[in-house]
Amino acid sequence: MTRGGRSSNPSGRGLTERVKTANKRTASSTRWLHRQLNDPYVAEAKKQGFRSRAAFKLLQLDERFQFLKPGARVVDLGAAPGGWTQVAGEKVLKSGRGKVIGIDILEMDPLPGAEILHLDFMSDEAPDKLKALLDGEADVVLSDMAASATGHQQTDHLKIMALAETAYAFAAEVLAPGGTFIAKVLQGGATGDLLKTLKRDFEEVRHVKPAASRKDSAEIYVVALSFRGRS
Repeated sequence: MTRGGRSSNPSGRGLTERVKTANKRTASSTRWLHRQLNDPYVAEAKKQGFRSRAAFKLLQLDERFQFLKPGARVVDLGAAPGGWTQVAGEKVLKSGRGKVIGIDILEMDPLPGAEILHLDFMSDEAPDKLKALLDGEADVVLSDMAASATGHQQTDHLKIMALAETAYAFAAEVLAPGGTFIAKVLQGGATGDLLKTLKRDFEEVRHVKPAASRKDSAEIYVVALSFRGRS
């Protein structure tokens, strides 16, 4: 059980459910639907009222590192459909304090207390619009952004690293001293210049695969804690 009463783990597995319309679907579509129907985190997300199973990844990361504190100011990059924004809001928006801002190119339904920006984070105007909404420093910058997969491991790694690097370029401009940066990368983690920069700018850098990340997924998260501040 996490702080705030939400469980970060599924309550249990049910019987395996078969895809009844498999003969009308492609093999890949059938495999995806079968996985969804039998994923305990998908079922638990519905049970607890989360917008996506991804909510459990953030719950598990926060359970371990405890960065979503009441009154914190959080920016969620690539927020749709809103699972991470939802968790952040429930954790930090206490007694009228704190701020949560989510941005995504996809439309998102409103979330209580959160500010949602419908815009491509990679566009030139996005950073300035986020800073205007933030109106100060951030305590946490989150990025669960992922580019569409090509199936070519090296290409996919380069694409997601480009997103992570852009996310950190923004985070470095807005994070308050002591702040946290978390971004999705792929197996092997943050590498090269980004890893060197994070180790320079933060007191602690970890690579973590939450239990809610599917075992067959190459995703992993780089968690950078205690921002040293801008020189």
